[in-house]
Amino acid sequence: MAEEQTENNNAKKKKAIRIVGAIVVVGLVAGSFYSSYRKTHISTDDAFIEGNIHTIASKVSGTVKEIHVTDNQPVKKGDLLIEIDPRDYGVKLREASSVVGAEMAKLEEAETRIAAARANLELQRANLKLAELEKTRSENLFQKEVIPRDRYDRAMTAYEVAVAQVKTAEEQLRSAESQKLTQAATIRQKQATAALADLNYGYTRIYAPADGYVTKKSVQTGNQIQPGQPLMAVVALDDIWVTANFKETQMEHIRPGQAVKLKVDSYPGAVFTGKVDSIMAGTGVTFSLFPSENATGNYVKVVQRIPVKIVLDEGADKDHVLRIGMSVEPTVIAK
Repeated sequence: MAEEQTENNNAKKKKAIRIVGAIVVVGLVAGSFYSSYRKTHISTDDAFIEGNIHTIASKVSGTVKEIHVTDNQPVKKGDLLIEIDPRDYGVKLREASSVVGAEMAKLEEAETRIAAARANLELQRANLKLAELEKTRSENLFQKEVIPRDRYDRAMTAYEVAVAQVKTAEEQLRSAESQKLTQAATIRQKQATAALADLNYGYTRIYAPADGYVTKKSVQTGNQIQPGQPLMAVVALDDIWVTANFKETQMEHIRPGQAVKLKVDSYPGAVFTGKVDSIMAGTGVTFSLFPSENATGNYVKVVQRIPVKIVLDEGADKDHVLRIGMSVEPTVIAK
């Protein structure tokens, strides 16, 4: 009986040892697996969604005539957002265009004067050639005493008059050409004024700079606005990314191009995919408004975090459920 009890106790001990051994083995395997998993699956909960936010502001002052969108409305690039009363700018544009037209007419007059001056110069040069021939002929005849002195003097005078008339015609042509250049410069100035008036007139209609969603609308119909005043914003949800702040001790195996799985607090059952795009060239605190100063006697070592930019895979958020500022838990697959 005692021997049988001893055998039962020994069997129980062996069974317990086997169970403990199995537990130890399972623990070691699980620990090894977890350690390997931690090395190849690097995660952080210090991550947020970021994106491009286009602030909508007017380039001209005026009264808001009409607003074509509401808060959180989806818009496409080029959609009309706001209209400013264009009447004042329309008047300025018409005035500027009218001035350009008047100056163009003056330019045509200057070109007509140039054409007339050139024709007159050609005529005077032709007259000069005739006067020069008559002068040479009269000199020869006078030396041979064929013609009287008064006829010779008249030929000399006619020649001198012709020379003077050519000089006058040349001066008139230069003056006409100078006037044309001045007028052309005036026209360029007036055209620039008209172009600016046209731009300002066009600025009375404000369009969406990108696809996205309207947010932070702070303007109402009838408001008087000024250039540069923020009126609303357009958030481009087609171009969002995740900025994940990993501990510097986690950065050893993180490389651009690695796959990333993303979990968002707002959608606990969904997993989004992406990849590591780039790693910031410094810690987050280095580029903060007030970076820490370590050159003191009270320095305490703190594990720094390095921002990593993660871009979503194409189509990962086709329904645009992700919003800028959401908390994200990315896991980098470092294989």
